[in-house]
Amino acid sequence: MVVGLDDSDSSWRAAAYAVGLARRQDALLVMVHVLPVHTTAMLAGLSWMLAADDLALAERLRHRVASGLAGTVGLPAPRWEFQVLRAADVVTGLAETADELRADTVVVGASKGLRHRLFGSPGVRLVRTGRWPVIVVP
Repeated sequence: MVVGLDDSDSSWRAAAYAVGLARRQDALLVMVHVLPVHTTAMLAGLSWMLAADDLALAERLRHRVASGLAGTVGLPAPRWEFQVLRAADVVTGLAETADELRADTVVVGASKGLRHRLFGSPGVRLVRTGRWPVIVVP
């Protein structure tokens, strides 16, 4: 099972939902944080500054997941991994990870941004691939 995590409220709700689902199904839960490829920053030679911020956020997310799973008393923690990868966009990164792992399910949080309304949310774009069941958590 693959879940996208980007520190938004909806992605944390998706992660919580995926933890419960993975626990009930005794499935491996792979939490994925996709680092954006900053093409304009790369052209300007500033990608090293943005990469440090992106990696710091990814480390904070991993730490928050680990401490949250360790804090569940009386419930077994699911088997889980945290992956950080660079991709052109979130959908590409999640799709590649789900394909590579032959995931049974992909879980994402609902998008609320204007850009996603105009160009399609990651949840809708993942559903359209038709390769795995996709759960979009509000």
